[in-house]
Amino acid sequence: MSTSPTLGIVGARGHTGAELIRLVAAHPQFTLAFVSSRELDGQRVADHSDAYAGELRYENLDATAVAAKGVDAVVLALPNGKAAPYVEALDAAAPSTRIVDLSADYRFDSRWYYGLPELTRGRYAGQARISNPGCYATAMQLAIAPLLDVLAGPPQCFGVSGYSGAGTTPSDKNDPELLRDNLMPYALTDHMHEREVSAQLGVPVEFMPHVAPHFRGITMTVNLWLSQPITRDAVIARYRERYAGERLVEVIDEVPWVSRIANRHGVQIGAFTMAPGNRRVVVVATLDNLLKGAATQAMQNLNLAFGFDELNAIPA
Repeated sequence: MSTSPTLGIVGARGHTGAELIRLVAAHPQFTLAFVSSRELDGQRVADHSDAYAGELRYENLDATAVAAKGVDAVVLALPNGKAAPYVEALDAAAPSTRIVDLSADYRFDSRWYYGLPELTRGRYAGQARISNPGCYATAMQLAIAPLLDVLAGPPQCFGVSGYSGAGTTPSDKNDPELLRDNLMPYALTDHMHEREVSAQLGVPVEFMPHVAPHFRGITMTVNLWLSQPITRDAVIARYRERYAGERLVEVIDEVPWVSRIANRHGVQIGAFTMAPGNRRVVVVATLDNLLKGAATQAMQNLNLAFGFDELNAIPA
């Protein structure tokens, strides 16, 4: 395998695509070979990213053209439902190409590695097809996992995201005027991330998402009923033990604030507020939905796939 693998990004115009360009530009091994964007076709990448200094230009590449590029890895940063043609073309023309898909399209496909490294890196066995978890789903799973074996019922997850999570295609959920002085609930049952987390953790999870007026960052407040009384100190000890050595997961005593996680690559988990009787605890997790919720996690998965240090190009 090349020590300087080539990498292409499809869907590079979006918020996550921009963060991916920044991470790849800072990587000591990866070479950015192409960036595909219909809207930015022909424009210089350097004119849109202060992190990239080369002469690469955006291209408008269909699935066949992407497969013909012959790169070592492709990151698909596309809306849900758009990945299949690219995957099919790469399967046919270049099956050894590593694909990291940021959409939900393959998160329920057992043939794909589900890449939430802090919880699943032990399942990685060289798979060339990697499904990147959702941003909300990452926060939920990291908040729940240390108590998974002592749950008395479905975790209830109240999530609030900045409007960058709604992408760049105009909608009510990313309209700053509609969000001004507002909190917008949506998809309050059977959300994709509710199904994703329930499938991954093997327990039913209840999730209620909301969009807020800030641009980036997720707050996930999780209510957990426990099968036995556990002290707050014992709960915190579980989280510290579970995430010991995980440089992107910080367990804190206080309630984490979303304003303190924006533009950072990790996750903060805290609060650990016990109800009387110690049979119920509320845990709060925060992360940047564009970074640990998307681009940073994709880079962790790429590093894992190519045998590099998992945090290469990621400031911990």
